Amino acid sequence: MRVLLDTHVLLWTLSGSRRVAAIETDILSPDTDVFISVVSLWEIAIKAKLGKLDADVETVRQAIKDSGFVELPVLGAHIVMLAKLSSQHKDPFDRLLVAQAVSEPMQFITADKVLGGYSELVRVI
Repeated sequence: MRVLLDTHVLLWTLSGSRRVAAIETDILSPDTDVFISVVSLWEIAIKAKLGKLDADVETVRQAIKDSGFVELPVLGAHIVMLAKLSSQHKDPFDRLLVAQAVSEPMQFITADKVLGGYSELVRVI
């Protein structure tokens, strides 16, 4: 299985939060490839700079590498898919993450119920 974690799910996972208990088995399975988008790193960097998030993007990126997660770049195909998505969700980071998951394809794991309407690939926890 291939999964892409939403930014908040990534942060919960790295911090050991019980909020990810429902997906912990899936993430830790040797049959699962866990991807983290550079979009999440971008979001963390911007929100930290604005004071909306207490996180260091360099530390988070190193934790991603140490966890064995795979960094997913933004490709032209992802932008093409983004242009095809409806505007039901206004957050540009979330919409691009969904576009990446649909393009690849891979399951997108989030706690944002609004994103569930985009695709059957979106798994809301």
